[in-house]
Amino acid sequence: MYEFIPKKLPLDIEIESKQILKKSISANRALAKLNGVAKIIPNEAILINSLILQEAKDSSEIENIITTHDELYQSSLDLDNITQATKEVQNYSRALLKGFELVKEHSLLLTRHIVEIQQELEGNVAGIRKQAGTVLKNQATGEIIHIPPQEEATIRELLNNLEQYINGEDEVDPLIKMAVIHYQFESIHPFYDGNGRTGRIINILYLVLNGLLDLPILYLSSYIIKYKADYYRLLQEIREKEAWEEWILYMLEGVEQTAMKQTKLINGIKALMDSTKEKLKTELPKIYSKDLLEILFMHPYTKIDMLVNNLGITRQTASKHLKELESIGLLEEKKIKNTKFYINKELFAMLQKGI
Repeated sequence: MYEFIPKKLPLDIEIESKQILKKSISANRALAKLNGVAKIIPNEAILINSLILQEAKDSSEIENIITTHDELYQSSLDLDNITQATKEVQNYSRALLKGFELVKEHSLLLTRHIVEIQQELEGNVAGIRKQAGTVLKNQATGEIIHIPPQEEATIRELLNNLEQYINGEDEVDPLIKMAVIHYQFESIHPFYDGNGRTGRIINILYLVLNGLLDLPILYLSSYIIKYKADYYRLLQEIREKEAWEEWILYMLEGVEQTAMKQTKLINGIKALMDSTKEKLKTELPKIYSKDLLEILFMHPYTKIDMLVNNLGITRQTASKHLKELESIGLLEEKKIKNTKFYINKELFAMLQKGI
């Protein structure tokens, strides 16, 4: 097998077939509905915190970095007790948020931003590959399936071209462009590690950059996990046969399915917030506040410190409040080593299932 150098963008072939254009309409409709429904949650941090952790877990799982929901939620509040896999998932969450901040600040997604995102993800400054020797293998058989560009100058030239394509304006539907961008980035494979996860972050940021999402809340990783064999097969078929249509349809279907799933999840979170609010007002009216309600949904695991820091109350009062919330069934106490957590059971179950 020889080194594969992807063609520069834009593509020199027509990719907007009737089937792709039809699918892009339904995918865009589902995405617009998701973007609209996200506004029903009063505090955007509630969605960002919960959904980013879910995406971080799923995206890392594609690369065989496995952690549980319990480990993930505990570790985000208690960094003393953290596995290596969970640490990597947390790095992904921080990298995604960093990318979101960069896109909001600059209204661009540049190569240097992508490098910053990957450095946050990997926790090192190795940057763009400078040495030859990188190959991609079939994890099951060990067979080499892709040899990306080997020379640093070639990698940088392709990244510069990709940067122009990402930030340039044309008539191509942004969802179709997202599919092209993802293929191109994964084929360039510019880093020693973290390419897959960085590429999936770029997907989300590209949608934000183009105004299709106000918040980074559409995550394709659960869809890719479900159809993982197709994901790798279709990427390879473009390299071998320029078979674009099936790949683009795969990605558009992913956007549509995931947007519908996330819309359902957000509606579920809102309904749970409303019922929790009524229960609090009815059974614990003296401690009810909008801020307390939001703390309970900012994260499925709550600690005393969260109430102390956000409500400006003493530890004693915070502890009393959490005990009262447990007494009416809204929270469940769980002690892990020396740390006491209070779990929003229904929210946790919802996030664990995806709804």
